Amino acid sequence: MMLDWADYRRQLGDGVKELGRLSPETVKSYVALNQAGQRTDILGAKTRELIALAAAVMARCDGCIATHVDAAIKHGASREEIAEALSVAIAVNAGAALVYSARTLDAHAALSGATQ
Repeated sequence: MMLDWADYRRQLGDGVKELGRLSPETVKSYVALNQAGQRTDILGAKTRELIALAAAVMARCDGCIATHVDAAIKHGASREEIAEALSVAIAVNAGAALVYSARTLDAHAALSGATQ
């Protein structure tokens, strides 16, 4: 195991509580933002958590991963469903690298005077 995820979630919770003590409006606003999509429930909790996991991977946020894996499991997501959501994150990241590679070549052409 790369990380003790249960202990990490506990530590993260302690850190968020401390931030909430120091800046309660920030944490309160985050909670409200997080709950906004849940009000309509068009996608359903499991789908929202699978999307959150793909976004968490793309954002490289261990805290998000720990939180949303736990929530995805609680909403019935299987390991295979999580893997499929992660494959979307992998594809989008590869696509982003492809797009930014093209932009890099465009920058090179513009800055070096080279023709494309």
